[in-house]
Formats: sequence, structure tokens, C-alpha cells
Amino acid sequence: MTAPAALLAFALPVLAAGSVLAISGSAGAGELKGVVELFTSQGCSSCPPADEELARLAEQDDVLALSYHVDYWNYLGWADTLSSKANTERQYGYARTFDRNGVYTPQAVINGQAHVNGADASAISSMLDRLSAEGAGLTVEVSAIANEDELRIFVGAGNGKADIVAVYFDDATTVAIDRGENTGRTITYRHSVRDMETVGMWNGQEVNLKLPGSVISAHPGRRCAILLQEVGKDGSPGRILGAVEI
Repeated sequence: MTAPAALLAFALPVLAAGSVLAISGSAGAGELKGVVELFTSQGCSSCPPADEELARLAEQDDVLALSYHVDYWNYLGWADTLSSKANTERQYGYARTFDRNGVYTPQAVINGQAHVNGADASAISSMLDRLSAEGAGLTVEVSAIANEDELRIFVGAGNGKADIVAVYFDDATTVAIDRGENTGRTITYRHSVRDMETVGMWNGQEVNLKLPGSVISAHPGRRCAILLQEVGKDGSPGRILGAVEI
């Protein structure tokens, strides 16, 4: 479903004994096959199969699957309850990166480098394998550990420059849709992104970040992932070099 033309415009230091609520994640280079970002909408009749595929990917240990609900279909009669302008802006940023004139749903972006139809499981799998075979998978180690007091992030050495980005998402959200193209459907959405923030920078050297625990506690009930992602001069998202889910 294409948008209308009018819309185109590690190993971390061990925490002190007695620490509680510790949660951690670790992904050495090559442990995660890749990151799949699905751009979707509750108001898009073509999207439910892609949402199902994203839910399947969310259960895989070797893939970080994230779902971004866009807001440009809200005028069709149903305002997507998980949509945001920020998610739409991220997709348009990818359009600039890929030198595309427009955006569409469902779109799956793989490792920030390529895109395929988000409902095409075979195409997603093939692209993940292709990028890995070409050395364009997740090649930089990223690890993280958090408790109520602090968040520690480690990024290994590599080549280039990138932002260290925290992504906050819901594990599962069930929505009953009573208007628009998916009227009458009740869908459980997995890993819906609700917020993102840049928490650091990387220039190819090892980085150890120590951040206040409020970075995560400010998003109660949500899960968190860390992306190491190149960013263009215009702010457009680019290749994802590493990732981990906390």
C-alpha cells in the first residue's frame, strides 16, 4: 500500500553485589543475524500478514524485530492507536537513504540497508542471509546491562561512525479495530516502537557508557533495545552495525 503523492514531501563490569532488578543483553558480532524494522499501520488492509510475520520474527533469538506504526493512513477512518509522527519520519528518512520518492506499507527494512515487502517471509529471510554473506550484517559487538540505578552499554571496536540509540517498545498490544480497512479485526501487535533516543556516539573505538537508570525507568512496562546505527548528514538513518535487546 503506497502512500499518496500528497504525503511524499561484550563483557561489561559486574555490578556490585546486592544490585537488584538487573537485566542484560549481549550480542557479539555475528550472534544476531540482523534487525528487521517493519513499517505498518492498523489502517492498512495489506498489513496484517506482515504483522503476523513480525510477530513470528519476534520469537526468534537471532533477529531483533521492531514494528513502527506510521500515521499517514489515519485519515482513512481509523487512527492507528500505536502510530506516531516520529515513526513516519523514520520511514521517510529511510526513503531518502534508499533514494526513493515515497514510502509504502508494509515495508520491512533490513539492517538499515535494504527493504522488502514486510509480508514476504522468504524475501526477509533471503535478505538477512544475503547481507550476512556480504559482510553487511551486524559486525560490531554491542552489550548492555541495567538495573534500577544505571544502564551500562559497551560497544566494540570497528570502522566508521555511528549513533548509539535506545529504542523503547511494547512487547505485545492487542487492538480491536472498528473502523477503516481492517474493520472488525482484533490484532495483537508485537514489539511496537513507542520512543527512541540517541544516548551516545561511536567513532570506531571501544565505548563504555554509564547512564542513569532513569533512561529505562522513564519508560515503565516497556522493553529496550540498543542500536548502533550510522546516520546521514541530513539525519537519515543508515546501516545498523550492531544491536542488542536488554
